[in-house]
Amino acid sequence: MNAPGAIAVGCSAGGVDALKTVLGGLDGALRQAILVCCHSSSDTVDLLCEVLGRASPLPVIEAKERHPVRAGVVHLAPSGYHLLVEADLHFALSVDPRVNHARPSIDVMFTTAAEVWRSALIGVVLTGGNADGSNGLRRIRELGGTAIVQTPEDAQAPVMPRAALEIAGADYCVNLNDIAPLLNRLCLV
Repeated sequence: MNAPGAIAVGCSAGGVDALKTVLGGLDGALRQAILVCCHSSSDTVDLLCEVLGRASPLPVIEAKERHPVRAGVVHLAPSGYHLLVEADLHFALSVDPRVNHARPSIDVMFTTAAEVWRSALIGVVLTGGNADGSNGLRRIRELGGTAIVQTPEDAQAPVMPRAALEIAGADYCVNLNDIAPLLNRLCLV
């Protein structure tokens, strides 16, 4: 497998701790862009950027309208907006209706990222309390990308990974502590 162009990660309930584990285990030499959609009740992602930035060897920033997707950087979807990736590798933000009761929606981010990176995208579904991300992960797989799902029994909230497995299936279903080492193996080729 050739080194992918991007990694897209989605989570909700229990997601902050899961993201600290995954991002904290990544190799600082990764050159893939990393996109993260984490359902949050907060009005901003400033604190989340700070918390995850302390755990991650890669810089963590909020994705902003028309900003370019940057390699080796973790981009967080802003609160209250769907995060879309455009063909020119810039972000777009949308206030379209909620998808799966969420905005930002993992499905929206996954689907637009899949259209851009196709087989060069890895989608990761972590812990969460609803089915958001399942349809987007299915689209990633349809376009040749790779799907990683946290083992539901290992998740703080198993609904999201279980739904992802039922709707999309997975190329890898692994425990949380094994996700970062797997990403490092897949990406550092």
